[in-house]
Amino acid sequence: MQHIAELPDARAARNPTGPCIADDHEQLNNRAFLARVRAATKFLRTRGIGAGDVVALILPNRLELVVLMFAAWNLGAAVTPVNPGLTDAEARHQIEDSGAKAVISDNASRPVGTLDVSEVPYAEPGDDADPADAVPLTSGSLALIIYTSGTTGRPKGVMLDHANIAAMCRMIIDGVGLNDSDHSLLVLPLFHVNGIVVSVLSPLLAGGCTTIAGRFSASTFFASVERARPTYFSAVPAIYAMLVALADDVRPDTSSLRRAICGAAPMPAELIARFEQRYGVPVVEGYGLSEGTCASTLNPPAGLRKPGTVGLPLPGQTVAVMDGERNLLDAGAEGEVVVRGPNVMRGYLGLPEETARTVIDGWLHTGDVGRFDSDGYLVLVDRIKDMIIRGGENIYPKEIENVLHTHPAVLEAAVVGAPDPTLGEVPVAHVVLLPGATLTADDLVEHCRGSLARIKVPVAVTVTEALPRNPVGKIDKRRLRASMSNS
Repeated sequence: MQHIAELPDARAARNPTGPCIADDHEQLNNRAFLARVRAATKFLRTRGIGAGDVVALILPNRLELVVLMFAAWNLGAAVTPVNPGLTDAEARHQIEDSGAKAVISDNASRPVGTLDVSEVPYAEPGDDADPADAVPLTSGSLALIIYTSGTTGRPKGVMLDHANIAAMCRMIIDGVGLNDSDHSLLVLPLFHVNGIVVSVLSPLLAGGCTTIAGRFSASTFFASVERARPTYFSAVPAIYAMLVALADDVRPDTSSLRRAICGAAPMPAELIARFEQRYGVPVVEGYGLSEGTCASTLNPPAGLRKPGTVGLPLPGQTVAVMDGERNLLDAGAEGEVVVRGPNVMRGYLGLPEETARTVIDGWLHTGDVGRFDSDGYLVLVDRIKDMIIRGGENIYPKEIENVLHTHPAVLEAAVVGAPDPTLGEVPVAHVVLLPGATLTADDLVEHCRGSLARIKVPVAVTVTEALPRNPVGKIDKRRLRASMSNS
């Protein structure tokens, strides 16, 4: 396979007028996409960008972000995509930490921006942009610096090289079964590796095309599906929960969709069933980390899908479970999920000790507790750091959340440990109900008593309108814990 940075050239040579990439404003065929990439490459080169540099992109979901990513790669530079919702102080941490030489934004008034995206020339197919700008790349060249969402402290820069990206794309293409008839609708943010790899690079490498949707809105999402006619989209559980909560009279045409992919956080089996029954689209759940370039397991679209699990290890990776002494455990035993393969990151930027604690003897330690069932499917038990220790007993919040989700009125649930002067910690639940449902906290506690040992039953339940989320859409348990310790 050609180097991934050569993808625009390869697609234009193979099928110049075939569809390539679109967003809310325009559509580009393969030849037009190549022209835009070449013009952007020239633009970056004239501004001093070269091999080994880093370009920060503070852009919402729009095709210029993808154009500039390929342009930077042409010059041997790496890209760090910055969440445009960050404050200038938060963005500055990422820009300074990554050592970005240029910062491109669509808001010239942002103090952290050095270039405005409107300065990037608009090239038409046939414009004489010089392909000689591109420099030879190796698979070990740095491609992306993705910053973790910071749920455990200051965001860290995950270094992914071109070999990581190429390996991950091949695993996604093979695992999901993508081909040249696939068309992805991107709804996740492009500052996250899932959006880049699963919804843009993989379909383009498979010969398909991609449509970049702007900011996700449940009320307009299915209109985008009906207009673009994608074959798949990738989303997080929060998005599926919002779509399930739409009014009953919302009955969209989903016939173009072959599958929907879910990642970033475990999706309750009940939510998968509600989505599939209502919209007639199978949900393929996977699991992975930015440190593993996105995905490590997947429920096979063409095989047995087991809701409540995150599927089988992707071909080309080894996924296992270890105990605290780093011994590999047999199926059925619970331990830390570890991953090995060509998708494991190069390391955390500028943090050798943190890297050494996370990648040991080639194994990426995920911080997740899991076990393999008898069919080899991975079941996630919980995050190690989310475990509640009540009077010396270990309690996994996910077990309580799963019970809460079995109640027909519950849309979302999050359980965290609250400080207790006697027991150390006790479980407390925060629950969002389905629209129109009426249920008391006592009803939910009683529901838990029917399935859980007494020490696992939440001591309190708060019924709330919404749960706090981090920029990627995961429930922000740190904020939930902080709100309780402050109250």
